[in-house]
Amino acid sequence: MTADLADAVRRAVGAVTDPELRRPLADLDMLRDITVDGSVAHVGIALTIVGCPAATRIEADVRAAASAVPGIDAVDLSVGVMTPDERRALTERLRDGRAPRQMPFGPDSLTRVIAVTSGKGGVGKSSITANLAVALAARGRRVGLIDADVHGFSIPGLLGIVPGTQPTRIDDLMLPPVAHDVKAISIGMFLREGESVVAWRGPMLHRTVQQFLTDVFFGDLDVLLIDMPPGTGDIAITLGQLLPHAEVLVVTTPQEAASDVAIRSGLVARQTGQRVIGVVENMAAMALPDGTLLDLFGSGGGEAVAAALSAGADPVPLLASVPLSPALRTGGDAGAPIVLADPADPAARAIIALADAIEGSGRRLAGRPLPFSPR
Repeated sequence: MTADLADAVRRAVGAVTDPELRRPLADLDMLRDITVDGSVAHVGIALTIVGCPAATRIEADVRAAASAVPGIDAVDLSVGVMTPDERRALTERLRDGRAPRQMPFGPDSLTRVIAVTSGKGGVGKSSITANLAVALAARGRRVGLIDADVHGFSIPGLLGIVPGTQPTRIDDLMLPPVAHDVKAISIGMFLREGESVVAWRGPMLHRTVQQFLTDVFFGDLDVLLIDMPPGTGDIAITLGQLLPHAEVLVVTTPQEAASDVAIRSGLVARQTGQRVIGVVENMAAMALPDGTLLDLFGSGGGEAVAAALSAGADPVPLLASVPLSPALRTGGDAGAPIVLADPADPAARAIIALADAIEGSGRRLAGRPLPFSPR
């Protein structure tokens, strides 16, 4: 009976999920000796590194899982750390056969890669990207988010990631912080205290984006969103070279000055082989309490961009028109995405509908190898 009880505790503890790696502890070889003495479970686990930021969460979840086993009244938990050999074996297993520094999001990947771009800054592209990521994650999708806007990074703040939070390093792998079930990485997580400016030129920008794609372990993702910098500069070209199969979502405002420039960003993406899947019009007309509309930035910009990008190519739809919203702005400042904090807000409803449209559009797999072979 004692052996059976110990097996039950092992199964329960082994099913606990590491909050960073998003895999059960048993699959990660983090379990150690587990025995039962009367009604007391003696449980041993090994964390991946010293000072693991998820240690408190893991310990609490392990205690709860062991205590929930019928017949267990107390838990004696022993916490250690993996040896270098164990960590090396873990990183090799996580890479799933890929060589170090090999990008997992190539043409044969089943992860859908969507770059969110705009022609100019200040159109709310990052707010749309962050909320779209959270809306997709709320549907149970496994979502990653790369803040490729190196000079104007804002994703950590929009997601409410505490300043100073850094990725966890396991040898040469970096585990991205998780917020609202979205795994996110940004250059802002690597700046030293007091730093707030990144003054880099082309080669450094290229290397940074490449490292985000190769050295950060996102695990198995359904969708990888990339918050692009505005314009058609170095990073846009780099992403076009590294991810020519990526899909592109163009964000604009209704204003003609913004929509004209947004068209260029879509055309440049298309020149690298990427496919423009749609346009999002942000800061559209807002309904006032008396029923009138406040079209602060005019109207028609989103439709104009969609029409221009559809000319002589596959149709590019206007996927969403997101109205001006004070709640969207305050939610971004507070790190509380509006799609969760106030889903009834008109802007939140528009972004949630955008997530539905993107999920419904699917991804073209024609001509792409799939990772299986006939037996």
